[in-house]
Amino acid sequence: MNGLFGIERGRYVATVLLFVVTLKSTLAVTHYSVPEELEEGSVVANLAGDLGLDVKTLVERKMRIEIIANRKYLDVNKETGELYIVERIDRESLCPAKTSCYLKMEAIIENPKRIFYIELEVMDINDNAPHFRRDRIDLDISEATQAGERFSVSNAVDPDVGSNSVKTYHLSESDYFTIEIQTGRDGSKFADLILKKSLNREQQAVHYLMLTAVDGGVPSRSGTASIIVHVLDTNDNAPIFEQESYQVSVMENSPIGSLVIHLNATDLDEGSNSELIYSYSLYTSEKTQGTFQLDPTTGEITVKGVLNYEDFRIYDMEVVATDKGISALSGQCKIKILVEDMNDNHPELSIKSFQSPVSENIELNTVIAVVSVSDKDSGDNGVVDLHIPDNMPFKLRESSDNYYELVVSEPLDREKVPEYDITFTVTDRGSPPLSDNETMTLELLDVNDNVPQFPQSFYTIRVMENNVPGALLSSLTAFDPDLHENQYLVYFIIEKEIANTSMSMLFSINPENGNLYGLKTFDYEIEKEFLFHIEARDSGSPPLSSNVTVHIIIVDQNDNAPVIVSPWRAHGSVVEEKIPRSTDKGSLVSKVIALDTDSVHNSRITYQFLQVTDATLFSLDQYNGEIRTMRMFSYKDSRHHRLVVVAKDNGEPALSATVTIKLSTVETAMKAYSDMTEVPLEYDIFSDLNLYLVIGLGSVSFLLLITILVTIVIKCQNPKPSKTAPPCRNSVISERNSTIADSTLVSNDAYWYSLFLAETRKGKLVVRQPVPKGSRYIVSSLPRGTGLTETSDSAASTLQVQVHIHFTVFNNTHQVYIKKKKKKKSCDHKYSGNSFSIFVLKMHQA
Repeated sequence: MNGLFGIERGRYVATVLLFVVTLKSTLAVTHYSVPEELEEGSVVANLAGDLGLDVKTLVERKMRIEIIANRKYLDVNKETGELYIVERIDRESLCPAKTSCYLKMEAIIENPKRIFYIELEVMDINDNAPHFRRDRIDLDISEATQAGERFSVSNAVDPDVGSNSVKTYHLSESDYFTIEIQTGRDGSKFADLILKKSLNREQQAVHYLMLTAVDGGVPSRSGTASIIVHVLDTNDNAPIFEQESYQVSVMENSPIGSLVIHLNATDLDEGSNSELIYSYSLYTSEKTQGTFQLDPTTGEITVKGVLNYEDFRIYDMEVVATDKGISALSGQCKIKILVEDMNDNHPELSIKSFQSPVSENIELNTVIAVVSVSDKDSGDNGVVDLHIPDNMPFKLRESSDNYYELVVSEPLDREKVPEYDITFTVTDRGSPPLSDNETMTLELLDVNDNVPQFPQSFYTIRVMENNVPGALLSSLTAFDPDLHENQYLVYFIIEKEIANTSMSMLFSINPENGNLYGLKTFDYEIEKEFLFHIEARDSGSPPLSSNVTVHIIIVDQNDNAPVIVSPWRAHGSVVEEKIPRSTDKGSLVSKVIALDTDSVHNSRITYQFLQVTDATLFSLDQYNGEIRTMRMFSYKDSRHHRLVVVAKDNGEPALSATVTIKLSTVETAMKAYSDMTEVPLEYDIFSDLNLYLVIGLGSVSFLLLITILVTIVIKCQNPKPSKTAPPCRNSVISERNSTIADSTLVSNDAYWYSLFLAETRKGKLVVRQPVPKGSRYIVSSLPRGTGLTETSDSAASTLQVQVHIHFTVFNNTHQVYIKKKKKKKSCDHKYSGNSFSIFVLKMHQA
């Protein structure tokens, strides 16, 4: 259509001008013909020329066009006299439903006034396509309609006229429908839909068709409408079940209302023709109908009565499905219902015999119980299994059909498990399985099979010396996991003698609770430890026992004050010493030695001046007790000096002892070897030593004594006297005209002492603080000095000493024997004391 408009609009002279000249001056009409839809500005004709008017006067004469219509479609150009299109002309809107269309107008001029009548014919072009009043046409056709039936459909309309209007129709391809074109009285075209063959709703319920209307224009235009054919159902299909026969199983004792089967029949029809009703046929027995319920709407068959496999096992029925069509159709099926046996009987358990209690040492494979089992069901439902809990020292052994024996499979121990709750469980093999159980308690009798046990295998008990006799030392309690008399324990000390003294005289133990008591007051300086065994014995038959080692350690107290053993003094008198006035600075004046029989810590001695005449003249070593000169004597210094030395131990609180030394200065030196009278060794020396020192000395062993002898011999044979005759380091002059030399004690103890016991003209003996029993002393002897200014080079002055000491304690009564031998002569001295006995003391001069 647009192409057509373009051709017509491009042609200025193409307008068909029909000029009619009417001789009648008053009725002359100018006629023009133009196609519709010309563009604005298109020239229709030269109106001035056609009317014979001078173009130059058109303006003066006010030429104008008046159209007899609502809209002004044309106008005249006053300069050129041309008639042109002002507004696009649509013939269908200007002259609807008309085959011809004219537009009438008047051309008016003034001076003089004249009116020209103009008639414009608007020609039709094919600018409109055919269209249907409804784009969708719905038809309902019964599937029972015969072939050849006609169905009217709405026709298409086209605003164009003539050859541009609807000319023909076309139908989309279809196996069931075709069209036939009809012509109306007014010449319009319409189509009838014709059924070519019968419809089947069950095969195709809806048919979709397309109807096309085509006009006669060039080029042609068309319009379409869709035709939807709904096939209406007729009751021409009977209900059909999925299967002709069914076989289902149902468990006996199924609850009322339990679903057995859901029947489903189908009807290909629709609407009421497909709605079904289910019912039993006349061939279904009343018992079956009374046992099972059929739902007429859903087709579900449910349990209505009690099912018992033992009473009735098979049910047969026939079910009919009927539709609700006017001419009702029906279908049927057969159903066989099998009642299955249900495991509805519990197995039974019976304890025929059960032995309880039993001894914990019962032999393996001993029968404890006999059990029988049974089940009234059949098949797998009647097969039963018997079992007991795992991890028990028992097992089941089948003796005969449905009879089992419970036997011991592992050793029993009452101390671990005193009793067993044995649950016998019998289970059948049904689905689901049923079971029954019974619990029996097996008690175990105790056997004395456990020895008493101490928490520790070795006990170390520390006891402070000077304890109160009868005080509790410790509680040694054993445990026996057995019961009754097998658990009752008795404690006692295993007899052992120490120095002819029974342990039962030193310690006591409560036989019922194991409390250990000390029967005497212990003295660390006499007895430092005890080692013995305690036994715990139960009351079983036969009794069992165990023992434990007890180590009693006596803890030392600082209960012994230091004892001054050097310089020697009789009965606490003042010690008088003499020293040359020419003594050099740093010379040894005297040496204080104190002993403490307490333990190492408490017996460590320190020395200090308690009183000194001139503090600038003498010094005291706090550790070894040596008193030395701090400077040389002057003429201003006094000839007599008084020194008070205190020896203090390391205990808490500390104990002490004092010694007073009266020191006199002399002008001349003494002979190196002055005549000395042999003074018998007084017992008073030993009486100053307390009981603990003597007992400590008694602990010296034989092996160390050998070392002592060797050391003494070596030191006596290798003297090293001073050649410059200064005073020896350890030499002093006493009132008893005896020379005291220093000596050193060697032992296996941690702390060392050295002391002076005595010296005679023939030799000297050095004894140490006692060491533990079983050890030995090492005693060393140094040669006697030659005086303060002289030194002897004679080998004959070398002193060899052999010392033999033996300590024996007899019932706390002690004797002291000292034997001296000089030039094949021997002298015996006997001393009584309460510490030890020295049997032989031999001294030989080289």
